[in-house]
Amino acid sequence: MAAATEGRKIAPGTVDAQSAERALRRIRDYLAHNTDASTDITILGEVGPDDPLVLPRPTVEMFAAMLAALANGQGVQVMPVNAIVSTQVAADMLNVSRPYLIGLLEKGDIPFERVGRHRRIKFNDVMEYKRRDDRERKDAADSLTAFDEELGLL
Repeated sequence: MAAATEGRKIAPGTVDAQSAERALRRIRDYLAHNTDASTDITILGEVGPDDPLVLPRPTVEMFAAMLAALANGQGVQVMPVNAIVSTQVAADMLNVSRPYLIGLLEKGDIPFERVGRHRRIKFNDVMEYKRRDDRERKDAADSLTAFDEELGLL
C-alpha cells in the first residue's frame, strides 16, 4: 500500500475573497462563452502571451469550484481519489474524533489496512462511508418528518 497522502490544502482566509471572486467571474464568463468541452483552454498571463498555460477544460472547471469556495471564505483541499490517508486525516474528513473513527474501522464500517502498527484508509472508502452515512441521516430525518405529519404536528 502507498504512503499516506494528505493532499493540498488552502486554509480559510489564505486567499483574498475578492481576488478569488474576480477570478471566478472571469473563468465562469469564459466557460459560458466557450462551451466546447473537448477543447483545452489556453491561459495567458497578465504580463503577456509569451508563454501561455494550456489546461484541460475539466481542470479549469474544478479550479472554478475551488475559487467559489475561496470567495466564500472557505478553505479547500485537493485529494487524489486513490490517496491513502491516516486515521487523523480520515477523522478530520468525517469531522469526528480519531478514537471514534478507529471504532468505525474496528467494527468494519470502513475498510482499512495496517502498515506496521498504523491503520491506513483509502480516500474513496472514507468518502463512500460519508455518502452512506449522509444518506442514512437524510432517510431518518425524512421518516421523522413523515411521522410528524401523520400525527399532525407539522
